[in-house]
Amino acid sequence: MEKQPSGIKGILVIALALALFIGFSAPVQAGKFKKEYKMTVVVTPAFYWGQGALKFVELVKKKTNGQINIKPYWRSSLLKGAQLKSAQMVANGVIDCAMESTINISPVFPECNIFSLPFFINNYENLDKMEYGRTGKAIFAALEKKGVVGLAWAENGFRQLTNSKKIIRRPKDLRGLKFRVVGSPIFIDIFRKLGADPVNMNWADAVPAFQQGVVDGQENPVSVLIPVKIWQYHKYATFWNYLVDPVVFYWNKKQWNSFPKDIQKAIREAAIEAGRFEKALCRAGLDGEKSINILKNEFNYTMKIPDPVKYLKDKGMTITFLSDQDREAFIKATRPLYDKWVPKIGEDIYKKALADMGK
Repeated sequence: MEKQPSGIKGILVIALALALFIGFSAPVQAGKFKKEYKMTVVVTPAFYWGQGALKFVELVKKKTNGQINIKPYWRSSLLKGAQLKSAQMVANGVIDCAMESTINISPVFPECNIFSLPFFINNYENLDKMEYGRTGKAIFAALEKKGVVGLAWAENGFRQLTNSKKIIRRPKDLRGLKFRVVGSPIFIDIFRKLGADPVNMNWADAVPAFQQGVVDGQENPVSVLIPVKIWQYHKYATFWNYLVDPVVFYWNKKQWNSFPKDIQKAIREAAIEAGRFEKALCRAGLDGEKSINILKNEFNYTMKIPDPVKYLKDKGMTITFLSDQDREAFIKATRPLYDKWVPKIGEDIYKKALADMGK
């Protein structure tokens, strides 16, 4: 039989063994959490996206009993405005977490461009099937391979077209017009394919360009069009749902793995709940009464603008919805881009998306 340690020496050995056991079984003790966890957000609380970030911060603090406190940094201030670098900064641990658009993380995670294939998804039902199906799981797996953990989905919305020149119903209507687009290559390709002249610029530069008539139009979700008061610059809007802009809550993987399981569970639940709230804000009035009722019944929240289309019309805008024939013309015009972009996105992700949507 092995001789057991005795006396003071034995006590020290046992104490050391106990300390090592505690250290390995509980990576982060309650008193060792950071005072503040930094979260990067592109927008401000004036946008639904920003309101979703605030909800996340509030819920995390509540569900972790004040142990995890997140501070949002608006306008990508931690990135000095370089919003496309958020994924790298979170993966490297310079920033703790993010609530970020799939468009902005697509340079690091090309799988996210599945949401930017033109006229591929088209409605909320298909989007939800993808996010909560095999597509979403595959995207979260891709995130984790590069150092970040996807927590939940939120939304910026289906992107619509506005301009100062004319009603747009068919691809030929875009020819020769200059449109401000986000700095993702697939957007440039789409607008060029439709005969337009796309230009990438930040919003601060876009506004004077609209005012001076140097740029004719832009594309953004309703959740952006209203806060930026797009009617001040453009009279015409086309609701074409040509692609969608999901938003993801994600956390630095190394730090996430250091959290106790109960803290991970609390943060993930907060992200899911905040995402549901924020999605409902973006969809309210665009999916019948569904999202308005979610806000009212689950969050005790009443929308200030329950009918965004009517609101834009009341501001003097002419709103155009595509007929099936019009949509088919756009689908036909942009379909050749799939040959270029599906291999970049990944055939596997594309097939998963088709399966999720039942196409």
